[in-house]
Amino acid sequence: MSGVGDDQPARRYETVDLYREGATAKIVLNRPERMNAWSNGLSDDLLTVLREIALDDAVRAVMLTGAGKAFCAGADLKEGADKALAGELDTYTTLTRWYHPIVTAIRQLPKPVVTAVNGPAAGAGMSLALAGDLVVAAESAYFMLAFVGIGLVPDGGASLFVPSRVGFARAAQLALLGEPVPAVQAVDWGLINFAWPDAEFAAKAEALVQRLAEGPTLSYAGSKRELNHWLYDRMAAHLELEASIQRDLATSADFVEGVTAFLQKRPAKFSGK
Repeated sequence: MSGVGDDQPARRYETVDLYREGATAKIVLNRPERMNAWSNGLSDDLLTVLREIALDDAVRAVMLTGAGKAFCAGADLKEGADKALAGELDTYTTLTRWYHPIVTAIRQLPKPVVTAVNGPAAGAGMSLALAGDLVVAAESAYFMLAFVGIGLVPDGGASLFVPSRVGFARAAQLALLGEPVPAVQAVDWGLINFAWPDAEFAAKAEALVQRLAEGPTLSYAGSKRELNHWLYDRMAAHLELEASIQRDLATSADFVEGVTAFLQKRPAKFSGK
């Protein structure tokens, strides 16, 4: 499959590029100037591409990766900064309209999805990465539940995907401390599948997707259904819980302080209110 920047995408959206080669599809988040932060525009483009691929029987395996130095830095705080500072940010609608359909589409896609984490996967970017069936990363990449840094809670499925992979203790550590987990450590924890040297990452990720594209597609789809049933049978209800808690916190003084501190590039001074 052509690498990012090679050849022309089969389809180019404003914030997402779709590459096709044989039975493989590569979705590239393409807002490198914002570290592929999750905007409404990116959400719209990504959901459109996922729905297109779901209906394309010629696609038998999918890669999701990022352009530039990041996989996805999470929500684009600058996009809604004014509303956030006024305590008027509608996180509930953003989650239910965009984030939930996207992670659900990945989980329900009847073909394997490899999330190839080429750089930081933070906040909702980590949620997006862990929605994949196989998660691989460059050794320089890291994973971070950054929500606590702005007084919020994990969303986009993070509070479901993380503990299902690493258990309560490490999920609580990630959520409460908000510290980055380097890719190699993420493999040791069982958070992701493989971490490869940066120079080998693209080739190894593409070889993995090609292997899956040549495999028994119906078997892969059946395995996904089994795993979804056992681990994520109540996913819709849990996503609704995440959105409800996030809606409450988006009006808190701590969230306003967290966003203010982020924009001013200083440590936050939380009051617990």
